[in-house]
Amino acid sequence: MTITFVEDGHPASPAGWAAATAACGIKYRNRDDLALVVSERACSAAAIFTTNVVKAAPVRYDMALMQRSANSLRAVVINAGNANACTGPDGDAAALAMVRATEAALGLPEDSVFVMSTGTIGVPVPVEKILNGISAAAQGLDAGNGPAAARAIMTTDTKPKYCAVQVALPSGSSITLGGMSKGAGMIHPNMATLLATITTDAAVTPACLDAALRRAAELSFNSISIDGDTSTNDTLLVMANGAAGNPEISDLSSPDGAAFLAGLTAICQHLAQAVVRDGEGATRFVTITVRGATSNADAKLAAMTIAKSPLVKTALYGADPNWGRVLCAIGYSGATVDPNRVLLSFGGMRVLEAGLPLPFDERAASDLLDVAEIAIDADLGLGDGEATVWTCDFSLDYVRINAEYRT
Repeated sequence: MTITFVEDGHPASPAGWAAATAACGIKYRNRDDLALVVSERACSAAAIFTTNVVKAAPVRYDMALMQRSANSLRAVVINAGNANACTGPDGDAAALAMVRATEAALGLPEDSVFVMSTGTIGVPVPVEKILNGISAAAQGLDAGNGPAAARAIMTTDTKPKYCAVQVALPSGSSITLGGMSKGAGMIHPNMATLLATITTDAAVTPACLDAALRRAAELSFNSISIDGDTSTNDTLLVMANGAAGNPEISDLSSPDGAAFLAGLTAICQHLAQAVVRDGEGATRFVTITVRGATSNADAKLAAMTIAKSPLVKTALYGADPNWGRVLCAIGYSGATVDPNRVLLSFGGMRVLEAGLPLPFDERAASDLLDVAEIAIDADLGLGDGEATVWTCDFSLDYVRINAEYRT
């Protein structure tokens, strides 16, 4: 099994996929704010949605759609600038109108289009603008438009997020997975405002695709946090059209199934980490690894608690090696912890051992944190459980961006 990242790969890189964009004027001026990603043939599909009880109209529509059309999707339509959340019956009608307009513009059968929205919550949807945009975008489908689609779905993002990987299957076939994500704030499991679309030309059954997506998400989109907030719109979608001609994958424990899962996990981790790197106001990308826990679940619980601590994140912005804040977060995480066994390192420098501080060089430790990429490692000394999560710091710009988001 070989996994290779495709140079400048994007969601239309796999065989049989195309994308298109349009400028609808939903909220932004002089930029595209609508994207279509379309397969030339029917796809098996799987999706994971926000666990927030307050769900946007597109999420509610898609959850029902997946119950009836998980083996026959053809496209996804995505708008930026308006979340279509807390918009009542008019919002439900708007989501359905987007779907039906896309099906009509592309000549697709009913119930073959998935819909996503992102942007401001509680604002009426400018339906006519979006429908006009769908009609225009449908005329411009091209396999080279994947990067443009990734740019069109941005909100507070500062850069588009897209990639693709090729996977050599043990059976001899070669498959490609492509994808894009958006998100820079309101990011936390489960899902970790985040949208992601992954495409592939692999042949995979819907049940196997669903199992693979959930396992990949646990190690990627559900292992990141920017601010501890879970959106009303979070959605992760994967669609597989089988254009690669590989023997259909129906079992993740098979050699081909394991290879597909590895490729899906690789692309999910890349896209999830890209979201964190573009966190609102972020100046540092932080990798947190907790080892020695009583279980992997306990390790992840401790790691995610560190990741979402405002005190830890502000200390990291200031390059302050404040080990007490990290130890405190571990202690209230809910994980099984014996303070007398905890080891803690910043950037490879051990600052705490057996629950007690070591006489480390504060200036040298600060220098290790005053960089773009930081590593925090903790060993709980209790077992074999291990987890790695990714987060970023809290800067003054994070407050400014979110204080002014609607105004």
